[in-house]
Amino acid sequence: MPDNDDGLTYAKAGVDIEEEAQTVNALASVLAQDRDGPIQALDLPGHFAGGVQLGDTALVLCTDGVGSKVIIADALERYDTIGIDCIAMNVNDAVCLGAEPVAFVDYLAVESHNEAFARNVGEGLARGAKEANVAIVGGETATLPGVVHAFDIAGTCLATAPVSDLVTGERVEPGDILLGIPSSGIHSNGLTLARSVLDANNLDFNDTVEELERSIGEELLEPTRIYVKDALSVLDAVPVHGLVHVTGGGVLNYPRVKPDVAYVLDGFPEPLPVFEAIQRLGSVAQEEMLRTFNMGVGFAIIVPEEHETQALEALPRDAFRLGRIEDGSGVKIPHQDLAFDPEP
Repeated sequence: MPDNDDGLTYAKAGVDIEEEAQTVNALASVLAQDRDGPIQALDLPGHFAGGVQLGDTALVLCTDGVGSKVIIADALERYDTIGIDCIAMNVNDAVCLGAEPVAFVDYLAVESHNEAFARNVGEGLARGAKEANVAIVGGETATLPGVVHAFDIAGTCLATAPVSDLVTGERVEPGDILLGIPSSGIHSNGLTLARSVLDANNLDFNDTVEELERSIGEELLEPTRIYVKDALSVLDAVPVHGLVHVTGGGVLNYPRVKPDVAYVLDGFPEPLPVFEAIQRLGSVAQEEMLRTFNMGVGFAIIVPEEHETQALEALPRDAFRLGRIEDGSGVKIPHQDLAFDPEP
């Protein structure tokens, strides 16, 4: 596989993960987390979601969109799956705290109104909500010509759990096992780099490449897999020490659970064909691929070693042993001789 300094990167495509982290830090540094009254924010720095404590109950909240996947949906004029992605990106984050997603609100911004388009988007939202078992309790539509081209979509998820049952990652320790669940494809991250690769090769979304059995656009629109039922099932079966939703940042999502241990991914699978195509066409370095995409692992569960078999029995058949927790820090992929330091 290509691995050179001349290859495309996420930063060259216009998304610099390090600069984005600095922006987030700058924003977060001036935001208050506390409030007057007995309901206070939970202390969950760097996690996949946030929340507040209401008595013995934690109310977990997260918000997200689908990134530049909307460009592909608009180019193909196919809008019936993008709502699934919107639901997935939120509920998958919320369940990482061991909370059950229960409610969802969406935000749809459009350049102009179109009833058939809105109905198609709604169909995806409904399918995603059913899969995640969340109620869509409201939302907002905005018409923003001059601000939005075509459309954008985002959502917010509410999840709940007893405070005592929250999975914050504090119990993760050396000797624990990482179990992985495959992704359905590129999901909703890294699409700016994927589009740059296509542009560099004068390809469009209707074209085909040797690695794929369908058009590039159809492959990139494959909806994000929803892991809620899988996560809740294993939470009911065994003690779970950590849960990881692998999104933007790729393997650097693992240390978000607990930064002061090492995540050794010695069972990392072969990449999906969509990633092989992106890497070949863009001469993208392997390190860049792993820092940008899920590379075939969309979700991971950290359990004590003695509960590995029972946990796998509670998970879907395609779940597998991904790796282990060791002393140290960062992420290590031994069979590729790669190591990644956690973000500052």
